[in-house]
Amino acid sequence: MIDMQAAPLWDTKKCQFVGILTVTDFIDVLRYYRETGADVITLASRSIGDILADEEILSTVLRKNPPRRFATGEPVGADQHALFLSVDADATLDRACHLLHDKTLDFLPVLLPSDMRVLATITYTCILEHLVSNFREQRRLFDDTIYDLGIGTYGEDVVVAHPQQTLHEVLHTMHLHGLSAIPVVDESTKKIRGVYSRSDITFLTKASDAEDAVRNLSLTLEALMAQQRTDVTTPDALHTCSMRHTLQYVFEYFAQWKFNRLICVDEEERVVGVVSARDLVAYFM
Repeated sequence: MIDMQAAPLWDTKKCQFVGILTVTDFIDVLRYYRETGADVITLASRSIGDILADEEILSTVLRKNPPRRFATGEPVGADQHALFLSVDADATLDRACHLLHDKTLDFLPVLLPSDMRVLATITYTCILEHLVSNFREQRRLFDDTIYDLGIGTYGEDVVVAHPQQTLHEVLHTMHLHGLSAIPVVDESTKKIRGVYSRSDITFLTKASDAEDAVRNLSLTLEALMAQQRTDVTTPDALHTCSMRHTLQYVFEYFAQWKFNRLICVDEEERVVGVVSARDLVAYFM
């Protein structure tokens, strides 16, 4: 089974790529129907083009909010539904990194211009894998802690969710803050319970139709997390670290687990920070 998080959009009339559609876009469209009370039955008859031409949907749930840590003063990130941002196969890694970072993208297609083929889709995790493979032995460069190096988000800037919150509430929070995932903590003990990814489709697995899917947005995180995969090899699985861990340790850990993010916890397993693949790549730019 192929785990595909994003797909380029091809316009048959223009004979060119015109944007990119992600799993989170589909989830956000369901959020729109939940929030507005629109007739979800009509969704089945709408094409992707129809949905992406709907200004109300584009200006609300599909409006991109960059993470606060990487906000550049612009109100939103690049709209990949209306603009196809890509790099040629011969582009440098530096060019790809800056395009991802400056436009606050999550996915960047690599295009073969000669025949308009998309060879791959680059993510921060892909780039981090390259950095780890090439620089993990440079031990003297990476002896400082991730906290001292300023890698990650800490303290009051960390946004968390609680098990009793509904999926709709949590997805809305992640959208507002430009987050791809959020730590789930116990409301009383503040201890880490898990991590919830914005692209998690667990709530869709038992939905028989679009109406069911929209109703499932009212499920609590606790109910959904009980249904999640426990396979720790998935990039969005919970992985923790300490603020005292060095960059070298994080590189070695990534080489083994290929995570999308680490949740920093203290001695009592309370969340104190988050270090994402984006944070780690941005450090080297």
